Amino acid sequence: MIVQLVFSQERVITTGVPFLLITPDARAAGMGDLGVASSADAYSQQWNPAKYVFLETKSGLGISYTPYLSKLVDDIFLANITFFKRSSDRSSWGSSLKYFSLGDIQFNELVGGTIVDQGLQRPNELTFDISYSLMLSKKFSMAVSGRFIYSDLKISTDMDASSASSVGIDITGFYRSNSFNFINNPSILRIGFNVSNIGPRLKYDEGGQMNFIPTNLKIGSGITSSFDSDNSLTFNIEFNKLLVPSPIAFYDDKNKFINYRQPDINFLKGIINSFNDAPDGLKEELKEITYALGLEYSFQNSFLLRSGYFNESLDKGSRRFFTLGTGFSLKFSQIDISYLFSTSKIRNPLENTLRFSVSFDIGEKSLIEEQ
Repeated sequence: MIVQLVFSQERVITTGVPFLLITPDARAAGMGDLGVASSADAYSQQWNPAKYVFLETKSGLGISYTPYLSKLVDDIFLANITFFKRSSDRSSWGSSLKYFSLGDIQFNELVGGTIVDQGLQRPNELTFDISYSLMLSKKFSMAVSGRFIYSDLKISTDMDASSASSVGIDITGFYRSNSFNFINNPSILRIGFNVSNIGPRLKYDEGGQMNFIPTNLKIGSGITSSFDSDNSLTFNIEFNKLLVPSPIAFYDDKNKFINYRQPDINFLKGIINSFNDAPDGLKEELKEITYALGLEYSFQNSFLLRSGYFNESLDKGSRRFFTLGTGFSLKFSQIDISYLFSTSKIRNPLENTLRFSVSFDIGEKSLIEEQ
Protein backbone atom coordinates (compact mmCIF):
# COMPACT_ATOMS: atom_id res chain seq x y z
CA MET A 1 0.00 0.00 0.00
CA ILE A 2 2.84 2.38 0.87
CA VAL A 3 4.70 1.39 -2.31
CA GLN A 4 1.61 2.08 -4.41
CA LEU A 5 1.23 5.53 -2.84
CA VAL A 6 4.87 6.41 -3.55
CA PHE A 7 4.54 5.25 -7.15
CA SER A 8 1.38 7.32 -7.68
CA GLN A 9 3.12 10.42 -6.34
CA GLU A 10 5.98 9.80 -8.76
CA ARG A 11 3.46 9.91 -11.58
CA VAL A 12 2.59 13.58 -11.17
CA ILE A 13 2.45 15.12 -14.65
CA THR A 14 5.08 17.81 -15.20
CA THR A 15 5.61 20.20 -18.12
CA GLY A 16 7.91 22.93 -19.25
CA VAL A 17 6.94 26.61 -18.76
CA PRO A 18 4.52 25.77 -15.90
CA PHE A 19 4.01 29.50 -15.32
CA LEU A 20 1.40 29.28 -18.11
CA LEU A 21 -0.79 27.50 -15.55
CA ILE A 22 -0.67 30.43 -13.09
CA THR A 23 -3.84 32.50 -13.08
CA PRO A 24 -2.77 36.03 -14.09
CA ASP A 25 -5.85 38.07 -13.13
CA ALA A 26 -7.35 38.59 -9.69
CA ARG A 27 -10.96 38.21 -10.84
CA ALA A 28 -10.48 34.60 -12.00
CA ALA A 29 -8.18 33.92 -9.03
CA GLY A 30 -10.94 35.01 -6.65
CA MET A 31 -13.28 32.41 -8.13
CA GLY A 32 -11.03 29.39 -7.67
CA ASP A 33 -8.81 29.89 -10.73
CA LEU A 34 -11.49 29.52 -13.38
CA GLY A 35 -12.62 31.60 -16.34
CA VAL A 36 -13.36 29.58 -19.46
CA ALA A 37 -17.12 30.18 -19.16
CA SER A 38 -17.37 33.25 -16.92
CA SER A 39 -18.69 36.50 -18.35
CA ALA A 40 -16.35 38.31 -20.73
CA ASP A 41 -13.79 40.82 -19.46
CA ALA A 42 -10.45 42.29 -20.49
CA TYR A 43 -8.61 39.12 -19.39
CA SER A 44 -10.62 36.77 -21.63
CA GLN A 45 -7.44 36.38 -23.68
CA GLN A 46 -6.05 34.21 -20.88
CA TRP A 47 -9.10 31.95 -20.60
CA ASN A 48 -11.29 32.04 -23.68
CA PRO A 49 -10.83 34.84 -26.25
CA ALA A 50 -14.06 33.76 -27.96
CA LYS A 51 -15.79 35.74 -25.18
CA TYR A 52 -14.49 39.07 -26.51
CA VAL A 53 -17.22 39.41 -29.14
CA PHE A 54 -19.83 39.47 -26.36
CA LEU A 55 -18.27 42.46 -24.60
CA GLU A 56 -20.02 45.83 -24.68
CA THR A 57 -16.74 47.76 -24.75
CA LYS A 58 -15.04 48.42 -28.08
CA SER A 59 -11.55 47.90 -26.66
CA GLY A 60 -9.79 47.49 -23.36
CA LEU A 61 -6.54 47.01 -21.49
CA GLY A 62 -5.67 44.81 -18.51
CA ILE A 63 -2.56 44.88 -16.32
CA SER A 64 -1.72 42.48 -13.49
CA TYR A 65 1.18 41.63 -11.21
CA THR A 66 1.37 38.40 -9.20
CA PRO A 67 4.08 37.86 -6.54
CA TYR A 68 5.19 34.22 -6.45
CA LEU A 69 6.61 32.49 -3.36
CA SER A 70 6.26 35.87 -1.69
CA LYS A 71 6.73 34.38 1.80
CA LEU A 72 10.22 33.14 0.84
CA VAL A 73 11.59 35.63 -1.69
CA ASP A 74 10.61 39.02 -3.06
CA ASP A 75 11.89 38.89 -6.65
CA ILE A 76 9.87 36.08 -8.27
CA PHE A 77 6.76 37.34 -10.03
CA LEU A 78 4.39 37.03 -12.99
CA ALA A 79 3.54 40.21 -14.89
CA ASN A 80 0.88 40.36 -17.56
CA ILE A 81 -0.54 42.95 -19.96
CA THR A 82 -3.56 42.24 -22.16
CA PHE A 83 -5.24 44.29 -24.88
CA PHE A 84 -8.33 43.63 -26.99
CA LYS A 85 -10.18 45.49 -29.74
CA ARG A 86 -13.50 44.69 -31.35
CA SER A 87 -12.97 45.15 -35.09
CA SER A 88 -16.69 44.76 -35.89
CA ASP A 89 -19.94 43.67 -34.25
CA ARG A 90 -18.98 40.04 -35.04
CA SER A 91 -15.20 39.91 -34.60
CA SER A 92 -12.45 40.89 -32.21
CA TRP A 93 -8.67 40.82 -31.83
CA GLY A 94 -6.77 40.26 -28.61
CA SER A 95 -3.14 40.02 -27.52
CA SER A 96 -1.18 39.58 -24.34
CA LEU A 97 2.37 39.50 -23.01
CA LYS A 98 3.33 37.44 -19.96
CA TYR A 99 6.68 37.73 -18.23
CA PHE A 100 7.77 35.36 -15.45
CA SER A 101 10.93 36.20 -13.51
CA LEU A 102 12.61 33.60 -11.30
CA GLY A 103 14.60 36.27 -9.50
CA ASP A 104 18.34 36.45 -8.95
CA ILE A 105 20.05 33.04 -8.77
CA GLN A 106 23.68 32.58 -7.75
CA PHE A 107 25.44 29.83 -9.75
CA ASN A 108 28.39 28.10 -8.04
CA GLU A 109 30.46 25.07 -8.95
CA LEU A 110 32.57 22.82 -6.73
CA VAL A 111 36.05 22.49 -8.28
CA GLY A 112 38.74 20.61 -6.35
CA GLY A 113 36.99 21.18 -3.07
CA THR A 114 36.70 24.92 -3.74
CA ILE A 115 33.46 26.73 -4.53
CA VAL A 116 33.89 28.71 -7.73
CA ASP A 117 31.60 31.65 -8.37
CA GLN A 118 29.85 31.14 -11.72
CA GLY A 119 28.03 34.44 -11.60
CA LEU A 120 24.58 35.82 -10.87
CA GLN A 121 21.74 35.30 -13.34
CA ARG A 122 18.07 36.17 -13.56
CA PRO A 123 16.32 33.35 -15.47
CA ASN A 124 13.03 34.32 -17.04
CA GLU A 125 10.28 33.06 -19.29
CA LEU A 126 7.78 34.90 -21.45
CA THR A 127 4.98 34.43 -23.94
CA PHE A 128 3.40 36.69 -26.51
CA ASP A 129 0.11 35.72 -28.10
CA ILE A 130 -2.52 37.10 -30.43
CA SER A 131 -6.09 35.90 -30.98
CA TYR A 132 -8.93 36.38 -33.43
CA SER A 133 -12.53 35.66 -32.42
CA LEU A 134 -15.62 35.50 -34.58
CA MET A 135 -19.31 35.38 -33.69
CA LEU A 136 -20.79 32.47 -35.65
CA SER A 137 -24.33 33.12 -34.42
CA LYS A 138 -26.04 35.41 -31.92
CA LYS A 139 -25.29 32.89 -29.18
CA PHE A 140 -22.03 31.17 -30.17
CA SER A 141 -18.51 32.27 -31.04
CA MET A 142 -15.11 30.68 -31.63
CA ALA A 143 -11.54 31.94 -31.55
CA VAL A 144 -8.05 30.82 -32.49
CA SER A 145 -4.86 32.05 -30.84
CA GLY A 146 -1.19 31.79 -31.70
CA ARG A 147 1.48 31.95 -29.00
CA PHE A 148 5.26 32.35 -28.98
CA ILE A 149 6.92 30.77 -25.92
CA TYR A 150 10.43 31.60 -24.75
CA SER A 151 12.21 30.06 -21.77
CA ASP A 152 15.62 31.30 -20.66
CA LEU A 153 16.09 29.10 -17.60
CA LYS A 154 19.72 28.11 -18.21
CA ILE A 155 19.01 24.97 -16.19
CA SER A 156 22.54 23.66 -16.74
CA THR A 157 25.51 24.82 -14.63
CA ASP A 158 27.20 25.35 -17.98
CA MET A 159 26.82 29.10 -18.55
CA ASP A 160 26.63 28.42 -22.31
CA ALA A 161 23.41 26.42 -21.91
CA SER A 162 20.90 27.54 -24.52
CA SER A 163 17.43 28.93 -24.11
CA ALA A 164 14.37 27.14 -25.45
CA SER A 165 11.42 28.31 -27.49
CA SER A 166 8.26 26.89 -28.97
CA VAL A 167 4.89 27.94 -30.35
CA GLY A 168 1.39 27.07 -29.25
CA ILE A 169 -2.12 27.30 -30.66
CA ASP A 170 -5.40 27.68 -28.76
CA ILE A 171 -8.83 26.72 -30.09
CA THR A 172 -11.75 28.05 -28.04
CA GLY A 173 -15.53 28.29 -28.13
CA PHE A 174 -18.15 30.17 -26.13
CA TYR A 175 -21.94 29.95 -25.91
CA ARG A 176 -24.16 32.55 -24.22
CA SER A 177 -27.91 32.05 -24.06
CA ASN A 178 -30.66 34.62 -24.19
CA SER A 179 -32.33 35.49 -20.91
CA PHE A 180 -34.62 32.79 -19.48
CA ASN A 181 -36.40 32.17 -16.19
CA PHE A 182 -34.57 30.05 -13.64
CA ILE A 183 -36.27 29.71 -10.25
CA ASN A 184 -38.38 32.73 -11.21
CA ASN A 185 -35.30 34.88 -11.86
CA PRO A 186 -34.05 36.18 -15.24
CA SER A 187 -30.92 34.15 -15.97
CA ILE A 188 -28.21 33.64 -18.59
CA LEU A 189 -26.34 30.38 -19.23
CA ARG A 190 -22.75 30.31 -20.48
CA ILE A 191 -20.70 27.34 -21.73
CA GLY A 192 -17.08 27.47 -22.84
CA PHE A 193 -14.16 25.28 -23.87
CA ASN A 194 -10.48 25.88 -24.54
CA VAL A 195 -7.82 23.56 -25.95
CA SER A 196 -4.67 25.59 -25.29
CA ASN A 197 -0.93 25.39 -25.92
CA ILE A 198 -1.05 22.88 -28.76
CA GLY A 199 2.56 22.85 -29.91
CA PRO A 200 6.03 21.24 -30.04
CA ARG A 201 8.12 20.37 -27.01
CA LEU A 202 10.81 22.60 -25.54
CA LYS A 203 14.48 21.65 -25.99
CA TYR A 204 17.11 23.48 -23.92
CA ASP A 205 20.33 21.85 -25.13
CA GLU A 206 21.56 19.13 -27.45
CA GLY A 207 21.07 15.69 -25.97
CA GLY A 208 18.94 17.07 -23.15
CA GLN A 209 15.44 16.02 -22.21
CA MET A 210 12.63 17.61 -24.20
CA ASN A 211 9.80 19.08 -22.17
CA PHE A 212 6.14 19.13 -23.14
CA ILE A 213 4.44 22.52 -22.98
CA PRO A 214 1.25 22.52 -20.84
CA THR A 215 -1.35 21.58 -23.44
CA ASN A 216 -4.71 21.88 -21.66
CA LEU A 217 -8.36 21.04 -22.12
CA LYS A 218 -10.75 23.27 -20.18
CA ILE A 219 -14.51 22.83 -20.19
CA GLY A 220 -16.83 24.91 -18.06
CA SER A 221 -20.26 26.38 -17.54
CA GLY A 222 -21.80 29.24 -15.61
CA ILE A 223 -25.21 30.69 -14.89
CA THR A 224 -26.05 34.22 -13.80
CA SER A 225 -29.37 34.95 -12.09
CA SER A 226 -30.61 38.49 -11.50
CA PHE A 227 -32.71 38.97 -8.38
CA ASP A 228 -33.57 42.56 -9.29
CA SER A 229 -32.05 45.43 -11.25
CA ASP A 230 -29.21 45.80 -8.71
CA ASN A 231 -28.34 42.30 -7.50
CA SER A 232 -27.15 39.22 -9.36
CA LEU A 233 -25.32 36.00 -8.53
CA THR A 234 -23.17 33.85 -10.82
CA PHE A 235 -22.19 30.21 -10.26
CA ASN A 236 -19.35 28.74 -12.34
CA ILE A 237 -17.88 25.25 -12.63
CA GLU A 238 -14.83 24.23 -14.64
CA PHE A 239 -12.91 21.01 -15.39
CA ASN A 240 -9.34 20.84 -16.62
CA LYS A 241 -7.07 18.09 -17.93
CA LEU A 242 -3.46 18.31 -19.09
CA LEU A 243 -3.14 16.79 -22.57
CA VAL A 244 0.41 15.55 -22.09
CA PRO A 245 1.56 11.98 -21.45
CA SER A 246 1.36 10.44 -18.00
CA PRO A 247 4.70 9.25 -16.55
CA ILE A 248 5.21 5.55 -17.21
CA ALA A 249 7.62 2.96 -15.78
CA PHE A 250 11.07 2.62 -17.35
CA TYR A 251 13.30 -0.45 -16.91
CA ASP A 252 16.96 -1.25 -17.55
CA ASP A 253 18.30 -4.06 -19.73
CA LYS A 254 17.78 -6.53 -16.88
CA ASN A 255 14.12 -5.52 -16.55
CA LYS A 256 14.83 -3.75 -13.27
CA PHE A 257 12.59 -0.78 -12.50
CA ILE A 258 14.41 2.57 -12.84
CA ASN A 259 11.81 5.29 -12.39
CA TYR A 260 8.65 6.87 -13.77
CA ARG A 261 9.06 9.45 -16.53
CA GLN A 262 7.21 10.70 -19.57
CA PRO A 263 7.72 8.82 -22.85
CA ASP A 264 9.81 10.38 -25.63
CA ILE A 265 7.05 10.99 -28.18
CA ASN A 266 5.95 13.98 -30.24
CA PHE A 267 3.34 16.39 -28.90
CA LEU A 268 0.51 15.24 -31.21
CA LYS A 269 0.88 11.62 -30.13
CA GLY A 270 1.17 12.84 -26.56
CA ILE A 271 -2.20 14.64 -26.83
CA ILE A 272 -3.90 11.54 -28.21
CA ASN A 273 -2.32 9.18 -25.69
CA SER A 274 -3.07 11.47 -22.75
CA PHE A 275 -6.67 10.22 -22.63
CA ASN A 276 -5.69 6.58 -22.14
CA ASP A 277 -2.10 6.20 -20.96
CA ALA A 278 -2.25 6.30 -17.15
CA PRO A 279 -0.65 3.12 -15.71
CA ASP A 280 -3.66 2.43 -13.45
CA GLY A 281 -6.16 2.92 -16.26
CA LEU A 282 -9.41 4.89 -16.02
CA LYS A 283 -9.16 5.32 -12.26
CA GLU A 284 -5.89 7.23 -12.62
CA GLU A 285 -7.07 9.12 -15.71
CA LEU A 286 -9.94 10.55 -13.65
CA LYS A 287 -7.44 11.64 -10.97
CA GLU A 288 -5.72 13.77 -13.62
CA ILE A 289 -8.83 15.95 -13.98
CA THR A 290 -9.02 19.00 -11.73
CA TYR A 291 -12.19 20.94 -11.01
CA ALA A 292 -12.98 24.43 -9.76
CA LEU A 293 -16.13 26.05 -8.39
CA GLY A 294 -16.68 29.79 -8.27
CA LEU A 295 -19.28 32.32 -7.09
CA GLU A 296 -19.56 35.99 -8.00
CA TYR A 297 -22.06 38.42 -6.45
CA SER A 298 -22.62 41.76 -8.17
CA PHE A 299 -24.26 44.89 -6.81
CA GLN A 300 -25.16 47.45 -9.50
CA ASN A 301 -22.26 46.07 -11.58
CA SER A 302 -20.02 48.24 -9.40
CA PHE A 303 -19.21 46.19 -6.30
CA LEU A 304 -18.44 42.48 -6.54
CA LEU A 305 -17.73 39.70 -4.05
CA ARG A 306 -16.21 36.37 -5.09
CA SER A 307 -15.27 33.01 -3.65
CA GLY A 308 -14.10 29.72 -5.08
CA TYR A 309 -12.59 26.29 -4.53
CA PHE A 310 -10.01 24.37 -6.56
CA ASN A 311 -9.39 20.62 -6.23
CA GLU A 312 -6.65 18.35 -7.52
CA SER A 313 -6.07 14.69 -6.63
CA LEU A 314 -3.67 14.00 -3.76
CA ASP A 315 -1.70 11.73 -6.12
CA LYS A 316 -1.42 14.30 -8.93
CA GLY A 317 -0.09 17.41 -7.22
CA SER A 318 -2.53 17.97 -4.33
CA ARG A 319 -3.37 21.58 -5.17
CA ARG A 320 -6.41 22.29 -3.04
CA PHE A 321 -7.45 25.73 -1.93
CA PHE A 322 -10.24 28.20 -1.22
CA THR A 323 -10.17 31.71 -2.63
CA LEU A 324 -11.81 35.03 -1.79
CA GLY A 325 -11.98 38.11 -3.95
CA THR A 326 -13.59 41.46 -4.52
CA GLY A 327 -13.89 43.97 -7.32
CA PHE A 328 -14.70 47.65 -7.72
CA SER A 329 -15.90 49.13 -11.00
CA LEU A 330 -15.39 52.81 -11.64
CA LYS A 331 -16.50 54.71 -14.73
CA PHE A 332 -13.83 53.39 -17.09
CA SER A 333 -11.87 50.93 -14.99
CA GLN A 334 -12.12 47.98 -12.64
CA ILE A 335 -9.86 46.94 -9.76
CA ASP A 336 -9.84 43.31 -8.60
CA ILE A 337 -8.25 41.73 -5.52
CA SER A 338 -7.98 38.07 -4.53
CA TYR A 339 -6.59 35.96 -1.68
CA LEU A 340 -5.84 32.21 -1.47
CA PHE A 341 -6.17 29.79 1.49
CA SER A 342 -4.51 26.41 0.93
CA THR A 343 -6.29 23.32 2.28
CA SER A 344 -3.51 20.92 1.25
CA LYS A 345 -0.55 19.63 3.25
CA ILE A 346 1.61 20.72 0.31
CA ARG A 347 2.26 24.45 0.54
CA ASN A 348 0.85 26.54 -2.32
CA PRO A 349 3.31 29.09 -3.79
CA LEU A 350 0.50 31.68 -3.78
CA GLU A 351 -0.72 30.97 -0.25
CA ASN A 352 -1.46 34.07 1.83
CA THR A 353 -0.66 36.34 -1.11
CA LEU A 354 -2.80 39.33 -2.10
CA ARG A 355 -3.14 39.59 -5.87
CA PHE A 356 -4.21 42.69 -7.77
CA SER A 357 -5.24 43.42 -11.33
CA VAL A 358 -6.69 46.46 -13.04
CA SER A 359 -8.49 46.84 -16.36
CA PHE A 360 -9.54 49.85 -18.41
CA ASP A 361 -12.35 50.36 -20.92
CA ILE A 362 -11.23 52.23 -24.02
CA GLY A 363 -13.68 53.68 -26.51
CA GLU A 364 -17.44 53.81 -26.65
CA LYS A 365 -19.86 51.01 -25.85
CA SER A 366 -20.97 48.63 -28.60
CA LEU A 367 -24.51 47.45 -29.23
CA ILE A 368 -23.92 44.01 -27.71
CA GLU A 369 -25.92 43.62 -24.51
CA GLU A 370 -27.07 40.81 -22.27
CA GLN A 371 -30.51 39.76 -23.41
